[in-house]
Amino acid sequence: MNLGWWWRLFAGALAGFLFFHGFAATETAPNYSFMYDATSASTLSYYDYIIVGGGTAGCPLAATLSQNATVLLLERGGSPYGNPNITKMASFGAALSDLSQSSPSQRFISEDGVINARARVLGGGSCINAGFYTRASDEYIKQAGWDGRLVKESYQWMEKSVAFEPSLGQWQSAVRDGLLEAGVMPSNGFTYDHIYGTKVGGTIFDQQGNRHTAADLLEYANPSGLTVFLHASVHKILFAIKVSMAGKRRPKAHGVVFRDTTGAKHKAYLKQGSKNEIIVSAGALGSPQLLMLSGVGPAQHLKSHDITVVLDQPLVGQGMSDNPMNAVFIPSPLPVEVSLIQVVGITHFGSYIEAASGENFAGGASSSPAVEYMNNLDETTFRGGFILEKVMGPISTGHLELRTRNPNDNPSVTFNYFKDPQDLQRCVQGIQTIEKIIESKAFFRFRYEFLSWPILLNMTANAPLNLLPKHYNPSMPLEVFCKDTVMTIWHYHGGCQVGKVVDLDYKVLGVDALRVIDGSTFNDSPGTNPQATVHGCEDIE
Repeated sequence: MNLGWWWRLFAGALAGFLFFHGFAATETAPNYSFMYDATSASTLSYYDYIIVGGGTAGCPLAATLSQNATVLLLERGGSPYGNPNITKMASFGAALSDLSQSSPSQRFISEDGVINARARVLGGGSCINAGFYTRASDEYIKQAGWDGRLVKESYQWMEKSVAFEPSLGQWQSAVRDGLLEAGVMPSNGFTYDHIYGTKVGGTIFDQQGNRHTAADLLEYANPSGLTVFLHASVHKILFAIKVSMAGKRRPKAHGVVFRDTTGAKHKAYLKQGSKNEIIVSAGALGSPQLLMLSGVGPAQHLKSHDITVVLDQPLVGQGMSDNPMNAVFIPSPLPVEVSLIQVVGITHFGSYIEAASGENFAGGASSSPAVEYMNNLDETTFRGGFILEKVMGPISTGHLELRTRNPNDNPSVTFNYFKDPQDLQRCVQGIQTIEKIIESKAFFRFRYEFLSWPILLNMTANAPLNLLPKHYNPSMPLEVFCKDTVMTIWHYHGGCQVGKVVDLDYKVLGVDALRVIDGSTFNDSPGTNPQATVHGCEDIE
């Protein structure tokens, strides 16, 4: 049989997968009376709380704080509702392949050469991810110093609105059973909990294929206490300098400057009050970027961009991590269901095994040679799926720096994938586990016998997965495969870490009235997917 044909099939499917790992938003737009375009904002306004970033942390934060205070929520993107590219799971990929300025995702390429994306929409990453919903482990919660009871209550609050049990099709069932055959035991059935073994996790897609995002949690806001401005790009946090009796100077955040789509400048200030604060929830790239643009960061780096130093804080932008993901595509002789992440194997060696499948991978491909391959494929033959592994943690870290003073530009970020040998070893063991699943009795009918394991690996290694040079061939060790085929699963974090940039209450060290609450504060990524925990940040502290 012609292996070149299989390669064309594989490349098209894999390119689609790169841009499909979760998409769409709830179809019916809620009637939010408090949501406006930033062009309607007054030039000067006052609030008890100002939240920068309407993502997975910012939305539930705003809903919670609006019950007893006036809250301003500033989101640089638009609404997820009514956008035909992101309304249904069946349209997955369209959002991430949209490279326009109005896209709900903003692509960036790390200095490592891995293509990545950041959210630019109300609801944040919950609008453009694979929708997998799972809690952090009890150990993670304990190490973070959180109140376990309060964390559980926060999870349960969200699960009433945005989490569902998925319907498992044949492909996902085969992966689940293959994991068990591969020794990822025990079988834990359906659960939101993070426990060793094989489980079916939750999803933010309902049975009709509608996505339920963090923006939906604004339904619980007090309409008279909340104002949401869309397309509001925050350029700077404003500080006043307090001088103590001893003559020590300490900055206090008291306002922000933001611009609308016309470029008009607006200022919002905190009202007088000891508890009033500015909360930055702009994500793992946006939060350290905004702190630096506002003068809080490494002094020499800020000076090189002609930014006035408010506080020399060398650890802003440090500790950047992205969980490396590596996948193997398996062409199937049988039709398979369209599925996002539903099953996960949580191993003891530190790798999470997941899968996705379907004939509609092409829906999310961006411009690349793979598009040409896909255009020439018959839909009936576009079958198969991916089994992937994600390294927990990770241990390897990098850093973030400003490129420009424009908050709409991506900063420069380096993740240093596999710099720590333990991360690399976890990837190798994860790939070895994928081989066991593919060779299992449960998975047998979803693979072609003539496509041996070395051939499948070689197909993957030669696909346009990233911008890294290719070295792998079947005679080389799996360590080379891991390095050559590394991708992102969009779980990057760090830059404003607890104990380094913020304290245990997420208050920025050395500054008053300023907190950071989002994934930038994480030292490790919680669970197999962080969105449930980021959603719950508003009640955890």
